[in-house]
Amino acid sequence: MHILLFNEYYPPDTSATAKMAAQVAETLAERHTVTVVAGRPSYDPDEYYPFAFLRRDTRNGVVVERVGSTAYSRHRMHRRVSNYLTYLALAVPRAIALRPDVVLAMTDPPVAGIAGAFVARRLDRPFVYNIRDLYPDMAVGGDIVKASPWVDRWERMHRRALKQAARVIVLGDDMRERILAKGASPERVVVVRDGASLPDSMPAQSDPACQEIRSGFPFVALHAGNLGFYGAWNTLLAAAEMLSNENTGFVFIGGGANRDALGAAAANAPNVRFLPFRPLEQIPQVMMAGDVHIVTVRRGLEGVVVPSKLYSILAAGRPVLAVAAPNSDAARIVTESGCGLAADPDDPDAVASAIRKLRSDPARLIEMGRRAREIASRYARVNELRRFVEIMEEAGAPSQNGRH
Repeated sequence: MHILLFNEYYPPDTSATAKMAAQVAETLAERHTVTVVAGRPSYDPDEYYPFAFLRRDTRNGVVVERVGSTAYSRHRMHRRVSNYLTYLALAVPRAIALRPDVVLAMTDPPVAGIAGAFVARRLDRPFVYNIRDLYPDMAVGGDIVKASPWVDRWERMHRRALKQAARVIVLGDDMRERILAKGASPERVVVVRDGASLPDSMPAQSDPACQEIRSGFPFVALHAGNLGFYGAWNTLLAAAEMLSNENTGFVFIGGGANRDALGAAAANAPNVRFLPFRPLEQIPQVMMAGDVHIVTVRRGLEGVVVPSKLYSILAAGRPVLAVAAPNSDAARIVTESGCGLAADPDDPDAVASAIRKLRSDPARLIEMGRRAREIASRYARVNELRRFVEIMEEAGAPSQNGRH
């Protein structure tokens, strides 16, 4: 088959979606022809491209066509919207011109699924929708936009795309429940988790980079990743204040929309540190630096966003504190597998209490780490990618597509 992947971000963009898009595309390209229609790199890229209406190259067997969208820094919303709109204006006609056998859309920009469904309808091709973040729910729940008639219109168009899709691929059971509530057919909505590759070995916590990250704290609760709209950040900072005299540090590694505000709120907190992202080769040290790793989802956003970094934590064999509602995928996996604890995202006391329990029982932490590594094998990335390919092939089979 000729599969078209519709997503604005693709390496050298450095977003998690860009990286996952590349892994999906390269795995599909082992058996099929794959073309990615992307925009000019704009998500903290490690390489910038000069303007061209269309730039075509081949990366690891995948044909990547980049339309001449604007490439402003995404840290100001109006500039990010410019990138979105110019990408859509150029990518939709280009995708139609390519006439693929199957259209696969992700969620960059947030209306990419609607645009991908439109392309598939115009071409009478099967449409597969891989939802990374659920919009417009994410935009409203994250206080990015307010409920309004145009958001209602966005939701109606999104539901039409969901009903059109031959398959809707989601990241967790909580997201699947959200999609079914929107009227999608259960047999078409499938869970494919991002998973993670299991490392052969990990550095010791005495490694200098680990010690630097630990910032001198005897016990470290670590959050590594984007400090975006989805986390229970105020709850975490309140819990940190409760533990400020208990030899416990909270270390946040990464950036994001809330980084500056959180840094200002915790400016006088003696046990809170904000550190920049570490180089890629130091990810193992980041994993080992935390005595417990925090995964957080604000109440009401479970199933809207699924923090796939959980699988990297499990693969590293680290205990997890899921600061999320009990019905969230993260809390379910952590509590059912015994690899950590879950705490109410609205209750700082519950978070502080969970950390005290973990800090006071080193043997339990070791057992949780062992369980984390054990459970990680269920979500090996290679197996999840293989399942993704199978779903794409089912969607493009003659039973789904009368053209064949």
